[in-house]
Amino acid sequence: MIKFGLIGYPLVHSFSKKYFNIKFDNENIKNVCYQNFELKNINELKSIIEKNPNLRGLNVTIPHKEKVIKYLDKIEEKYLNIGAVNVIKIIDNKLFGINTDYEAFKITLKVWLNKKFNGKALILGTGGSSKSVSLALKELNIDHNFVSRTKRKNIFSYKDLSDISIFSNYKLIINTTPLGMYPKINLSPNIPYHLITKNYYLYDLVYNPEMTKFLEKGKIKGAKIKNGLEMLYLQAELSWSYWNKK
Repeated sequence: MIKFGLIGYPLVHSFSKKYFNIKFDNENIKNVCYQNFELKNINELKSIIEKNPNLRGLNVTIPHKEKVIKYLDKIEEKYLNIGAVNVIKIIDNKLFGINTDYEAFKITLKVWLNKKFNGKALILGTGGSSKSVSLALKELNIDHNFVSRTKRKNIFSYKDLSDISIFSNYKLIINTTPLGMYPKINLSPNIPYHLITKNYYLYDLVYNPEMTKFLEKGKIKGAKIKNGLEMLYLQAELSWSYWNKK
């Protein structure tokens, strides 16, 4: 049986296994399965591949999207520049990596904004997903800045956002952190929600739960909100296409 799967830690929040197994049933795809591989350490990847000779592809999630790159045999320059990989194709024990997060985010954001947005964006977090989001925003000609717990060159700290002269210049806010993800659903990024108005757009890459505290607080203030579920489904389909492309 041909096998595909997901690596990351923890994986209790993930819908990928359920999504693919439903897809296999609905589309009558035989002799294929999808499995979760919880890896605390990315060094365990080689062992997973050796123990599963029928493994043909992997999705990669938090916290391994950046660290996995050094284990790949080939990655296109575009994805190398992103600095994160979320899909691996395995051919004759060789690992090939791409990033479908970037494309899925770009497509879903463009459709959601529908040419109605004309402003700047804040990317909450500086991990692997944030780099995919940044490239997508660049290609959509949306100026943006990163936000981290620690202020650095060209990166705001969360404390900086309490300054209304800064916060009011960024009407699109994208959460790329795991804050609010199941099971820690009561957490949310530390931004000044009281300054949010109906002119703001909040996009949370978290999809479980569908209504995170980040989105809930924005909705109360009248902001337009979107979770990461559509992005998840689209990047999954892009992964499937990549795995099966000759």
